Amino acid sequence: MNDLQPLAEDIKRWSGELGFQHTGIADVELGEDEAHLRDWLAKGQHGEMEYMARHGDRRSRPAELRPGTVRVISVRMDYGTGEDAAAWETLGDGSRAYVARYALGRDYHKLMRSRLQKLADRIGAQADEFGYRVFVDSAPVLERALARNAGLGWIGKNACVINKDSGSWFFLGEIYTDLPLPVDAPASAHCGTCTRCIDICPTRAIVAPNRVDARRCISYLTIELKGSIPEEFRAAIGNRIFGCDDCQLVCPWNKFAKRFDEPDFRARNNLDNASLVELFGWTEAQFLQRTEGSAVRRTGYEGWSRNIAVALGNAARSDAVIDALQARQDDSSALVREHVEWALQRHRTASA
Repeated sequence: MNDLQPLAEDIKRWSGELGFQHTGIADVELGEDEAHLRDWLAKGQHGEMEYMARHGDRRSRPAELRPGTVRVISVRMDYGTGEDAAAWETLGDGSRAYVARYALGRDYHKLMRSRLQKLADRIGAQADEFGYRVFVDSAPVLERALARNAGLGWIGKNACVINKDSGSWFFLGEIYTDLPLPVDAPASAHCGTCTRCIDICPTRAIVAPNRVDARRCISYLTIELKGSIPEEFRAAIGNRIFGCDDCQLVCPWNKFAKRFDEPDFRARNNLDNASLVELFGWTEAQFLQRTEGSAVRRTGYEGWSRNIAVALGNAARSDAVIDALQARQDDSSALVREHVEWALQRHRTASA
């Protein structure tokens, strides 16, 4: 096929029909981003996420991950529902649990992968030859840099991809391909002098524009970190038990963004309105049953319990809070016991 422009246009149309809100095509040149990644790793700002360093430069060199790759088809799927006021209300109510908006519904990985595979099947039926590989946060991919280069948005000071018309409440996915499709113009940056995301971060994890120190980030501390949460950050975590959205909630570009309601991303098990005491009372069997098909599973029951214990330590003192904590003072997990004791001691100190 000599002229691939019609195919590129078809790909974007098919993508929209499959439920993606924006699709772009990028080349595979990521030299500047590779240098940024190397520096971030060298400073240890990836914390205990050893997989970030293990793959080395493969993350920034698509052809090393999928041989023959010359283009990346980048797609966006929105998950924001416009309920920012409700999110702020939950954050302001220390008795309720805050779960990052992306994790309230069904895990996006399987949904997006299925739809990307359908898109790849359509491309394969149209193209003479089509080598490809589908990715949805499942391999060493610099998805934000590729999305920027494909025109989906710029990388903001909070390290999220931001689109002028749609804000940042969206997931990304990619198809690596050997088809030399025409590329789109990269997105230009529009953060200007705004520093709201940097200023609001509870743990000061955004150490510089577009530079997040994972070791301080609540999303890392409540999801990726498997051991004890450093005491210096526990109070700042507040009632955030899985991830953190503050830097997106405060972003001006999200204020007027149009939102798309994907049924699979609607809140399940009342996770957008549940009390900390209620969730801390879940048994492991209940946790596994109620988080089936959810990104929340990533913490495991132990991490989930650890996080809620911290949040209960930050909650206003009440008989229900103290009873919930005391009920798990002898938990089978030493990690949970440690955080329960911290929470109880925090209440003892406050009452004294």
